[in-house]
Amino acid sequence: MAGASRGVGRGIARGLGEAGATVIVTARSSETGPRTEMRPEAIEDTAREVDAAGGQGHHYLCDHTSERGVDELVRWVLRRFGRIDVAVSSVWGGNEGYDGERYPDGTGWGTPFWRRSTEHFLGFLGSGPYAGLLLARAVAPAMVANRAGLIALVSFGTAEGYLGDVFYDSAKAATNRLALAFAEELRPHGVTALGLSPGFVATERVRDSGQTDRATESPLYAGRALAALAADPALGTLAGQVLHAGDLARTYGFTDADGTQPAPFRVLPAAP
Repeated sequence: MAGASRGVGRGIARGLGEAGATVIVTARSSETGPRTEMRPEAIEDTAREVDAAGGQGHHYLCDHTSERGVDELVRWVLRRFGRIDVAVSSVWGGNEGYDGERYPDGTGWGTPFWRRSTEHFLGFLGSGPYAGLLLARAVAPAMVANRAGLIALVSFGTAEGYLGDVFYDSAKAATNRLALAFAEELRPHGVTALGLSPGFVATERVRDSGQTDRATESPLYAGRALAALAADPALGTLAGQVLHAGDLARTYGFTDADGTQPAPFRVLPAAP
């Protein structure tokens, strides 16, 4: 579970734990090392939540923008556990330094592209789609050899319209396209790749920026969605799609942490 020290990644790890899975929790933030933006959450916290949920949590410190680091992580997992059934990338650093109103360069969400520097654009791509590519590339050989496995990229639905910010929209669209490409190349080998789109999630960052009232669901909702997908014997029919957590809740019958079933969160096209 890549990118699981907090946010949606932590919720997915917990959801897999509820299903009794052994979950390897990875990210850059650890109790014994540096933490992203000096935030308090760490991979050890998430591993303990997996244990408390009924699974087995293990933590591994990894920079998911490092090809060497990701390759070493996967080799370690295969040596210790023998196989990888599900690989999830929830790595996202595009909002680092964002305070709810401004990015570190002083621009706000949705600032027109011609009024902002492109300096941070590669950061959005590197901390989202590129990290997903590195993880998929590293786990695919073992999954192909076993002719089984699920690769899920946490993203956001882009089919309905523009997401409101050129950097964010481009990164999520690239992630979704990678999910489609992975699916096409892995399908003949019995491996499924897809995208998972949560809604406006009540993450720690959302809470700290005072936007909890706008959130539509908890991080656990996406976790239960992923666990339901992983258990579906007909999973292969969904390959290449970007699936909304709210739609999956109705298909599989799970609920969010509070017992509700929030509707799928979609960005509607702008009015002409």
